[in-house]
Amino acid sequence: MGLACADDDAFARSRAQFEEMLGFLGEDGAAKLDHGELEDRLDTKGRELLRRLYQDHLDLRAAREQRLDQVADAEGLSRPSVEAGHGRALTTIFGRVGVTRLAYRRRGQPNLHPADGVLNLPEERHSHGLRRLAATEAARARSTTPPRRSGPATGAVVAKRQVEQLAALSAVDFEAFYASRPRPEASAEEVVVISVDGKGIVMRPGALRPATASAAERTTTKLEGRLSKGEKRNRKRMAEVGAVYTVVPVPRGAGDVLASAADDHPRKAAPTAKDKWLTASVVDDAASVVGRVFDEAERSDPAHRCAWVALVDGNNHQIDRIRAEAAGHGVKVSIVVDLVHVLEYLWSAAWSFFVEGDPAAEVWVRDKAMDILGGRASIVAASIRRKATCLGLDDNERANADRCADYLLNKAPYLDYVALSCFFAGWLAPPAGLEPATHGLGNRYSRPQTSSSAARLGSIGGSLPTAFPTR
Repeated sequence: MGLACADDDAFARSRAQFEEMLGFLGEDGAAKLDHGELEDRLDTKGRELLRRLYQDHLDLRAAREQRLDQVADAEGLSRPSVEAGHGRALTTIFGRVGVTRLAYRRRGQPNLHPADGVLNLPEERHSHGLRRLAATEAARARSTTPPRRSGPATGAVVAKRQVEQLAALSAVDFEAFYASRPRPEASAEEVVVISVDGKGIVMRPGALRPATASAAERTTTKLEGRLSKGEKRNRKRMAEVGAVYTVVPVPRGAGDVLASAADDHPRKAAPTAKDKWLTASVVDDAASVVGRVFDEAERSDPAHRCAWVALVDGNNHQIDRIRAEAAGHGVKVSIVVDLVHVLEYLWSAAWSFFVEGDPAAEVWVRDKAMDILGGRASIVAASIRRKATCLGLDDNERANADRCADYLLNKAPYLDYVALSCFFAGWLAPPAGLEPATHGLGNRYSRPQTSSSAARLGSIGGSLPTAFPTR
């Protein structure tokens, strides 16, 4: 009974503050406030009430903390003396509170506070809730505006530099978290998709790789404080991005992938990516990132029962690393260029033939993309060169068109979308040009064509039963 009374007394200040809020709401003064003013008043008072409840609970814990018989550090060195009343600050999303606990002491050694472990307190003053908020805001690219987080967002005031430090602290165990996180094993009917891509990022001079930094020192800029157009060359460092996910193949036509407003047929939805895992690094090279990607894919399909597909942007080094990792892991991987990168080249070529903003360019790009999806990449490359020649374009005017044609011809072995999609649909034997993932697939992808399946194959034209989502 005495303990119950003590518990009630522990929250007396919170109860009094709540009664004060109720009294305020019943007064004539509150009735004269508009809804916005009332909302602000309740937000301030309500947050302070939550802070008071938090503080009262911590005080109750401090009053109940029992002395432990033995306390020792990681090296086994005991702390025989105990002192009560040792406090530390904790800044929470509700505001600042104080934590009082027992300190276990030994001369010449730092104090130990077992209660800190029970509460899982961070070493710094700010709570995990504030750290989560800082990480969320940093991910939204708002860490610099506003420079302080206070009032309307939280009950605490956190300076800009502290927000940046909290965001960085939230990422220290990023790799360890994903490495220890359980990953569901893919089912036999799913496809394991890996994707790697590179992106050049403009860096400060001290962060460039040695070869790039040396090249940058030999160049001059027009302006002192800003890089002009075309001057970012030798100012970038390549960031490598990798992803792993699984999908169930969905039969879709080229018109589903590149639907337009003029299409009157219903569009099939793209397959949904499951169990997506991402990694990125501006420090590690492509070989390291691709290696981590394959290690993660191996966790999805350790027995190699599934088909594996690698989406790339066409970079030769990436393709070489994928082949090397596939050989090392004992799995065959179908390598295919992501359609998004193909479209970028087509749009670049379009401005060799059309005035920028001309709607006819969009029609031209879609027509060429449909032909590529239909397995005619080499024919598209030839038609682009022929168009540039027929228009009488000089070398400078046709540069982007020739660049696109070269890309389509060089990457043609990885652009046979029809062969790959038919393979996944079970209509064809594995496509030789795409190095298919046939290991462990049994009869699923090697059944002979019947007259029915042959008829379906003969009528697909640009049909694309995709095994991966398109963006």
